[in-house]
Amino acid sequence: MAGNSTRRGAIRGSKKGATTGSGGNNKGRLEGKGPTPKAEDRPYHSAAKRRIASTKATSTKAPRAKSVRPKGGGELVAGRNAVVEALRAGVPATELIVARSIDVDDRITESLQLALTAHLPIRETHRAEVEGLSGSSQGILLAIKPYQYSSFEEIVLRAKKPALIVALDGVTDPRNLGAVVRSAAAFGADGVVMTERRAAAMTASAWKSSAGAASRMQIAQVSNLARAIDEAKKSGCFVVGLDGESDQGLSEMKLANEPLMIVVGSEGKGLSRLVKEKCDLVVSIPMRAATESLNASVATSIALFWVDEQRRK
Repeated sequence: MAGNSTRRGAIRGSKKGATTGSGGNNKGRLEGKGPTPKAEDRPYHSAAKRRIASTKATSTKAPRAKSVRPKGGGELVAGRNAVVEALRAGVPATELIVARSIDVDDRITESLQLALTAHLPIRETHRAEVEGLSGSSQGILLAIKPYQYSSFEEIVLRAKKPALIVALDGVTDPRNLGAVVRSAAAFGADGVVMTERRAAAMTASAWKSSAGAASRMQIAQVSNLARAIDEAKKSGCFVVGLDGESDQGLSEMKLANEPLMIVVGSEGKGLSRLVKEKCDLVVSIPMRAATESLNASVATSIALFWVDEQRRK
């Protein structure tokens, strides 16, 4: 009968000696209890304590960097030198983002002062958020406004007489682009035209290289430069391409006093075949030294200077 320790099987052997079983009396205690909980779900188990500690550590981490995205889109300039130079150049910005507990040096101090002078919002945030956007931010970021381009039609309509338009065929260096814009403003050009794809855009680097001229110059992006050349011709412009391999020099061009579109090729390949075929005239800039080619912005400056000189006569 149940609980009788004298029956066969009631006595269990172990290293500590024989012990007496419950005789089935404790069987009911396990009914309805379900499976044994995992170790991490038992409050007093070491695995559960490790899980709780890990959850607390995760909850105290800084928010993700996406919360610091620049307002209104645009570009982020990162690094102490880049930020202070952009602020000195007056690059249009939306806000200055600074990490908390940043090591302050002269560049940080000047950046903060320039931002205050320009009435630019200054946002202080967690260091991890700033570094999450740009690993080389050095704890400071400047959010730049998206550049507002003009349309090619606006440039043509607002051009003075005789018109002078600069077109860039695949210039990819933003510093070259900025230098071209600066030269175009210096020599009275009506605007600069460039392609939307496979070409530099008006980034903070281009804006700085323009030395502020980007705020005074109409700049347009077009999807097809060849089509823009056709439109310029319809408006009465003669299209002159710059190519170092041309046998005709710049000084031989007799069109300086006519409405002009000067087309400059990319840094390496120069003018593309189709654009070159579209040009009414292709000229080169003579050089005495055996130099392979001139920088795109330098060639543009020389051509614009020559045209300006001819028009002054």
